[in-house]
Amino acid sequence: MRDGLKPVHRRVLYAMYDTGNSSDKPYRKSARTVGTVIGKYHPHGDQAVYDTIVRMAQDFSMRYTLVDGQGNFGSVDGDPAAAMRYTEIRLDKLAHEMLRDIEKETVDFGPNYDGAETEPLVAPGGASRTFWSTARRASLSAMATNMPPHNLGEVVDVIKLMRRESRRRAFGADEGRCRGPTSRPPGSSTASPASGPAYETGRGRIVMRGRATIEEQPHRKDRQAIVITELPYQVNKTHLIEEIAALVRDKRIEGISDIRDESDRDGIRMVLELKRDENPGVILNNLYKFTKLQSTFGVINLAIVHGRPQVLPLKDLLRHFVDFRREVVVRRTQFDLRKAEERAHILEGLKIAIDNLDEVIAIIRGSKTPPEAKEALRLRFHFS
Repeated sequence: MRDGLKPVHRRVLYAMYDTGNSSDKPYRKSARTVGTVIGKYHPHGDQAVYDTIVRMAQDFSMRYTLVDGQGNFGSVDGDPAAAMRYTEIRLDKLAHEMLRDIEKETVDFGPNYDGAETEPLVAPGGASRTFWSTARRASLSAMATNMPPHNLGEVVDVIKLMRRESRRRAFGADEGRCRGPTSRPPGSSTASPASGPAYETGRGRIVMRGRATIEEQPHRKDRQAIVITELPYQVNKTHLIEEIAALVRDKRIEGISDIRDESDRDGIRMVLELKRDENPGVILNNLYKFTKLQSTFGVINLAIVHGRPQVLPLKDLLRHFVDFRREVVVRRTQFDLRKAEERAHILEGLKIAIDNLDEVIAIIRGSKTPPEAKEALRLRFHFS
């Protein structure tokens, strides 16, 4: 619940942070990070670790990426990423927020699998991944988690509002403060009225629709086309085209004369040319009805809270996160205070030495050994 990370995610991010593979440094080979992770923290296969890195670098899989990748990290068409020896990575800027102040004893550390290293048991999580990126988990006890991603700015606004109010309220999409789940292009999530229970109880459905417009054909003025520029979250573009083509071939959807994929590096563009005098609105509604251009996201806000699995509504998710952040800030402040007191203690001693500089020099010169000088100074000025 606290940082929204699986152990492998946390270990990858911490390994990159610990080795200085940060956002302001040059990219490093993915294979180098994979080797560090499996050698120090995650005693499993290298492909499992690399798959985790790839997903954290895919902007079509995560609302906000945690790994800044350079090279082929797959596509929305389902193309696989290049081998780890070809791709390069570094921490994304948001990942630094996940790990900020980790060196200030803000979270507990535990031994790694062989006891030779230590690893954080949780990330400080200035921006908890629980809210802004899809969380999917499964376990042997038939429990599953399926949390939709949200706009981080909206989540921050809700938390600020929550802290300003004297009592904690239930915040949902209907209040206009957190306007429901959102993915990033190429995806568009539209919250339906059915999303209310998802926020109130932690379980529910959210309907997602791709973005489509009706355009006139420039080369044929008497015909129109349906142009799809965004897909529902986690929908494979190639599979969607094949699905539409199969429906047209089986005549379950009529009126489409041609299907073209004009997508490029600038974004998605699927063009469905219509026959003459066809009603584009009817065809578009059929596409929503029979294809994954309209999909349903089943929300299950299952999280581990103090060692116990719980299905949480939005207000409880926020409450637990705020409580965790309060704990982190308190521990960080205690660390800073202790360091400041230790520094002040040294400065107090230096002030005494400077105020009695001639006597200090005489004691040091009159001593035969450094330990003798140290003991003489301690006795004369009552140093610790």
